[in-house]
Parts: sequence; structure tokens; C-alpha cells
Amino acid sequence: MRTALGILVFATCVVGARAAVAREPGEPIRLTWSEGDVAGMSTIWAPNGVEPIGFIEYHQSRHGDRLSSIRVARFRDGSSDEDSADARVGEVLESLAGRSIIRDRDGAVIVDLQIDVEKGRIVATWGRGADQQTITRDVELPRGTYWGPLIFIVLKNFDGNAENGRLAFRTVAPTPKPYVLDMEVSRGEPTVLERMGARLQTETYRLNPSIHWAVDPVVRMFAPSATFFMLPGDPPALARFAGPRNYARQEIVIQ
Repeated sequence: MRTALGILVFATCVVGARAAVAREPGEPIRLTWSEGDVAGMSTIWAPNGVEPIGFIEYHQSRHGDRLSSIRVARFRDGSSDEDSADARVGEVLESLAGRSIIRDRDGAVIVDLQIDVEKGRIVATWGRGADQQTITRDVELPRGTYWGPLIFIVLKNFDGNAENGRLAFRTVAPTPKPYVLDMEVSRGEPTVLERMGARLQTETYRLNPSIHWAVDPVVRMFAPSATFFMLPGDPPALARFAGPRNYARQEIVIQ
């Protein structure tokens, strides 16, 4: 009995110690790979993977320990989504500020979300005409708050930060009203992709909201999720993205 009790107490202490040092959502991720200047374009496809419906432009630049990135998705119908982010890079990735803008097919702004992590402030406008709403809200935004192009950097550094195949982080998402929540990346099964006659061995990662273990299964029944197909390498590279365009849930494929 004493031995069993001793083992139980020891196990409890070990679990408690692990919980104490476990990474929390909002804690900056460690950077395994160095970030620098990057630019490129990718095609956006309909879910059938046959019909091109737009393209994405991506620009990233670094000056000292400051990283600035902007990603603009332009669609054939005239609408567009734009995400920008400024961050501090070194041993960890610390977000500073950014903006998300969604335009309809007429080019009118229907969502404008400004995120200031350093000041802990969100300024947002959404809707149109008489239904337009605007808020300015002070909210606690930890340095490990990631959105838009910063999420891909999280994916690249998954192995250096994940615990038990999972990695959680804080985000601010337009729904279209701004909503602060935790997201979780989980590793899936390896998948072979066929592209232009080549067979690519990829690792899959699923992105889902992470609120509480008791309600997550219910939330995921209606909340959008996305799948990233990554090519292993030094560093890893994105082979395909499949998921919703934004809160409107238009399914797209990027590759």
C-alpha cells in the first residue's frame, strides 16, 4: 500500500511538473528556421482542383529583427482578401501588429480589422451601409497571437514546438465581428499528392478551433477547419492548402 501510494504521489508530481512547463496558447513559438525576404505567387483553385478562381501574392521582408509580411488573395469575381503582419523575430516569433481586409466583388471593404498586440487593442469595422458596425476594444493579446501569414510560420516550426502532435496558439479572426480564440494545429497521416505527374510525399496538418475539450467536438461540427499538406525539408514547404477562404466558408484549394 505504501509503495502504491508513493508511486501515485510521484506520478501526480510528474504530471503537475509537466503541466507547469507545458506551452500555453499565446506563448511565442520557438523559431527553428530563420526568416528572411520572400516573394511569390500561387494559384487559387475551386475545390475540384480543376478550375482556377484566383491567385495569391505574398511578400515578406526582414530588417534586423523586424519581419513584415503581406498576403493578398485576388479572386476572379473581383473580390479579395488581404492580411498583413509585423513581428519581431529572434529565438521566438513575437507578433506586433497587423490588419485583415476583406473586399466584395465591387471592391468595397466589408471587413477591416486592425490588430495592435503591443497596445492590446482591436479596431474593426464590418458590414455595409446602415448595417455597418465599428468597435474599438482593449483586449489582452499575448505575444504569441498569430493570424494570416504568421500561421504558416507556425506550421514551419511545428516540430520544434508541438506537444503530443499538437500545437495551440491565440488568434484574432473576423467572423465578420472580430473574435479572439485559440486555434490548434494537429498532425495527421502522411499523404501522397499527385501534381503534374509527380508523386509528392507530404505530411498533413489540421487547423481547428480549440476552446475546451468538452465543447471542441461540438464546435468543430460547424466551425471551419483547414488542412495543410507540407513537404518535409529544410525548411518544410507548403504543397497544398484545402479549406475555407474566410468566415464566408467558400472552399478553396491553394497549390
